[in-house]
Amino acid sequence: MTVTVEFWYLVGLLLGFLGVVFTFGKLLLGEIEKRLDQRFQTIDAANKAAELRLDQRFQAIDEANKDASKHWDTRFAELMDQNRREADGWQRIEKDFLRFQAELPLQYVRREDYVRNQTVIEAKLDSLALKIENVQLKGQQQ
Repeated sequence: MTVTVEFWYLVGLLLGFLGVVFTFGKLLLGEIEKRLDQRFQTIDAANKAAELRLDQRFQAIDEANKDASKHWDTRFAELMDQNRREADGWQRIEKDFLRFQAELPLQYVRREDYVRNQTVIEAKLDSLALKIENVQLKGQQQ
């Protein structure tokens, strides 16, 4: 049994088969492209939703940063004010101490100086008492 096929008939069958394969390939690629488009659309939608969430988070973070910045600015201002008041207090104490040091020699006498002055005064009183006693004795003898 021999099968005889003419050349043009074989070419027609081959072209028909290639046409069917091409058509099925085109349909298959069209479906793949549709599915890819759907995937990309869902990915884009998910990305937009994620971007929206990130924007909201960034806005919340920015608000928190602004609040924290305000808090720290007020806290640092309070600390600087407290530091300034403390420095003023220390300056006042230092001035008072310097004034005290300047007035100290005028109002107080050192112990050695006091003892010396007291000794001098007592010696003068003793000599005065001796003179008075001598005068009294001379007055009694006359």
